[in-house]
Amino acid sequence: MKQILIVGAGHHFPEGPFGFLGAMQEYERVHARALFFMPVDYSALAATASGVDLTPILELEDNEKEMITTHKMLFARQCEQQFISHSVHDHDEEWRRDVLIKESRFTDLMLISADFPYLREALHDAECPVLVVPENFSVPEHLFMAYDGSRESLYAIKQFCYLLPGLTELPTEILYVHDDVTDNIPDLASLQEFSRLKFNSMSFSKLHFPAREYFATWISEKRHVLLVSGSFGRSTVSYLGKRSFVEDVIRGQRVPVFIAHR
Repeated sequence: MKQILIVGAGHHFPEGPFGFLGAMQEYERVHARALFFMPVDYSALAATASGVDLTPILELEDNEKEMITTHKMLFARQCEQQFISHSVHDHDEEWRRDVLIKESRFTDLMLISADFPYLREALHDAECPVLVVPENFSVPEHLFMAYDGSRESLYAIKQFCYLLPGLTELPTEILYVHDDVTDNIPDLASLQEFSRLKFNSMSFSKLHFPAREYFATWISEKRHVLLVSGSFGRSTVSYLGKRSFVEDVIRGQRVPVFIAHR
């Protein structure tokens, strides 16, 4: 049984990630674990408010903790209604990298909202693959795999197949984006042989434009799709996994993005 970590913060319950969790439960049993943070570090805020009445800040902090408690109860109730095995982390304080790092180290897949306030930090620090899910999530009907011939892009594809085998039944398109006039795709024959063992319906495409300038717009026009990408914010980054590129796609909040780094 896989362990799935859902991470949330702020006043909005992570509906998108929970919706994807429910879709996963349709084809395999999982254990879901919830971790919630406050959206603001009120301790740091109070420390900078020297000589100022701290009552409003303390009241805001109490309200945020009440909201986290409400979200924990909602998470547990919805899991029970869908017969999902679950647990809830007892953390109800401000964002802490060490908490997320430890929790992600002992999980298979992390689900997080595209509007999570500490998204960049979470993606960089996570020690497991991450699926960033828009709040208006819809079940994917088509997969796009970002590929550049690097080991990072293949690693992401392998991790996706391992973690979400139920989605490998969907039509899948491997995309190589490079602004040149040729139709060459690196190691295409090996890629075809490998991928056709993993996916039921495969196609391979080369897009002739600068990915960092146009790909986010291109994919935002697609409906009911999911993008698989390589590293985020690491020293070695696949062409379609560059920080600005991934952030542009995520910022649009239209497409779920699966990110895996070594």
